[in-house]
Amino acid sequence: MSTDTLIIRDAVKRHRKTETVRGVSLTLRPGQRLALLGHNGAGKTTLIRMILGLTSVDGGDISVFGANPGDARARRWTAYLPEAVSFHRSLTGREQLRLFARLAGEPRGVIDPLLDRVGLTEAADRRIGTWSKGMRQRLGLAQVLLGKPRLALLDEPTSGLDPISRHEFYRIVDDLVAEGTAVLVSSHALTELEARTDGIAILRKGELVAKDSLANLRNRARLPIRLHVTTVEGQSAHVADKLGGTQINCRGVELSCKADAKMTHLGRIAALGGLIDDVDVIPPSLEDLYRHFATGEEIP
Repeated sequence: MSTDTLIIRDAVKRHRKTETVRGVSLTLRPGQRLALLGHNGAGKTTLIRMILGLTSVDGGDISVFGANPGDARARRWTAYLPEAVSFHRSLTGREQLRLFARLAGEPRGVIDPLLDRVGLTEAADRRIGTWSKGMRQRLGLAQVLLGKPRLALLDEPTSGLDPISRHEFYRIVDDLVAEGTAVLVSSHALTELEARTDGIAILRKGELVAKDSLANLRNRARLPIRLHVTTVEGQSAHVADKLGGTQINCRGVELSCKADAKMTHLGRIAALGGLIDDVDVIPPSLEDLYRHFATGEEIP
């Protein structure tokens, strides 16, 4: 098995005369999480389908565990959770998962622990047609966990999940990563991904425009940071005038600056002494970085 789980070199996909994926190169190692971001139509799902062997590669090369996409070795170790999962509505959750386990060559004894792990034990014997979208999504996650995959491709995986279920979903992803599984997550839910990924890849019109860690992307983008100052009662207007910031409520002042000017601004705030209750330093968010790299939009 290749040292790298997934290697993509200058991958191209053409639709008639249009390149929907253009020269994309990515590497994913065991136990690594990579967030794949991009607007609708940027090429995220097309790239995932190419990795799975469901769509042909028109240029470049994709290697999954040293094999071609769709080969038996690649299929054996790869799991996929699409955005819109589809199951037989007349089957119960237990029956559906039992069928998947049989196809995967897994013993029936894995079924109950998996249903419990994704929070579906109580609903397991109800027909899937009576389930909510979030419950069907959790069944899809149980299917992903079958066979202990070494590569998990998750396309908008938390769609339809409530906040508690989203937290549990990422806990399970953490467990997969700890076991050495490489995870590629395509999602628009940027806030929830911010603290849950090792790397970020951003597609724009089929082209990879950024690929790095969150910290390195912040350094590259050089976007302003925000300083949120909480003043003592009745002093926000005075402090805003002193700092050249914006008064946002009766006790709040906000200002922005480049990263290399942060300490200077913090010194000016500290010099106001008893007028200040607290200061929060807020770096550019993943949403800010996405807007910067995917659209070229400047963040004020």
